[in-house]
Amino acid sequence: MIPLSHWLILGALLFSIGVVGIFLNRKNVIILLMAIEILLLAVNINFVAFSRYLGNLQGQIFVFFVLTVAAAEAAIGLAILVVYFRNRRSINVEDIDDLRG
Repeated sequence: MIPLSHWLILGALLFSIGVVGIFLNRKNVIILLMAIEILLLAVNINFVAFSRYLGNLQGQIFVFFVLTVAAAEAAIGLAILVVYFRNRRSINVEDIDDLRG
């Protein structure tokens, strides 16, 4: 059986990769969406690890809610991105800044 500390280290590593992905890459919206998904994955790993360690199902049930929000975020974000790309022919974050009015 894998100890809790290994799961927490994995979650912290994934979370830090997601944060670095958000702060270092501010030009491509698709990579920003993937970094947000990695953050949510890290949180889900921690929920499941603590749920398993404590012996209750509350963390695992909460993961379903987080997955639902992540799926909705990805679907809506990609739909907005596709519509924007059709109109502007670019997905750079700097070009999206032109939408302010």
